[in-house]
Amino acid sequence: MKHYDFDEIIPRRGTDCEKYDHLESHFGNGNAIPMWVADGDFRVPDFITSAIRYRADHEIYAYSYRPDGYYNSIIRWQQQRHDWQIEREMILPTQGVVSTLSSIIMAFTEKGDEIIIQPPVYTPFFSCVKDCGRTVVENPLKLVESRFEFDFDDLTRKIGNKTKLLILCNPHNPVGRVWTKEELKQLGDICLKNNVLIISDEIHSDLILSGFKHIPFPKVSDELAANCLVCMAPSKTFNIAGLSTSFVIIPDKKLRQQFDHFLNMLHLKNGNLFGNVALEAAYKNGLDWVNQQNDYLQANRDYMLAFFAEKMPKIRMVFTEATYLAWLDLREYDMEESVMNRLLIDRAGVVLNKGSIYGKEGVGYFRLNFACPRQVLEEALLNIEAVLG
Repeated sequence: MKHYDFDEIIPRRGTDCEKYDHLESHFGNGNAIPMWVADGDFRVPDFITSAIRYRADHEIYAYSYRPDGYYNSIIRWQQQRHDWQIEREMILPTQGVVSTLSSIIMAFTEKGDEIIIQPPVYTPFFSCVKDCGRTVVENPLKLVESRFEFDFDDLTRKIGNKTKLLILCNPHNPVGRVWTKEELKQLGDICLKNNVLIISDEIHSDLILSGFKHIPFPKVSDELAANCLVCMAPSKTFNIAGLSTSFVIIPDKKLRQQFDHFLNMLHLKNGNLFGNVALEAAYKNGLDWVNQQNDYLQANRDYMLAFFAEKMPKIRMVFTEATYLAWLDLREYDMEESVMNRLLIDRAGVVLNKGSIYGKEGVGYFRLNFACPRQVLEEALLNIEAVLG
């Protein structure tokens, strides 16, 4: 088995990189350590870049279609990674998970309909609903003994006659939860009883840390499989978000036909030639690489937990079960979010995400992306310690 080097420092400035090249314009400190945008600082694995180079050598990048290998690689990956048997016809290729969320909202709801989200949650969940002219209904997660859980009583109260959709973050960004089968079933049964369709955003489903198991939402039960659409992509897993490649898995034929019609109507099915090549290569060859990456991420997580416990106990880090995103509770510093943010940027030289962008429940928290070489993580934490003590 090949060993991959996740300690390698790869300069990214000057590559039109949002994470690095927007530091000055967005935060006023171009030299800060960026731990905000959710992409990795790890090199894309060689089997992906080799596949892209091989295709690029042909030197004609015209209209193309997705070959059998594209679909077979997804099917095989779901079986190997998640023990989930899917059929080719269930897969609808799309151009990105966020745009797919908006497309599903437009395809299955009307203006004025209500859509439930569960903050603190990935920021575009809010904007996708609002920008489509739908109404956001918040069903906040609740913190139970330092672990976030669904609030089923609140969910039941919030569902009304206009409630048509629930967007589930599975695993959850930013709190890092891997939902259990029992939790997913209770959530799904409530939605099923009230005719609420579920969108399960599973873009982080491959980034599961030791001791936890991702459950694709349709695996919970046949009844729930017929009431959901699952959004997935290789982008977070293999650090290829710039290739704009994703897909939706829809077990129910009627839902699938309705969404397929919508994608055809807006001509959204062509996709990105090199994204298709990268997806196939990733899912054909990526098991060892992902396992090694997850081991590295877990070691970074454990380093942070130990660092905060020993040196900065006022920072309470929620235990990350999945993703490469740490949810940090800084409320004990009793400082306004904007003041803390400027302190981190200007004096510590570290850019994190303010918790408030994930909903009012996130005020006092910050999100830290630890998909970076250990050397970078250590520097960032030492900088924060020097400022906050």
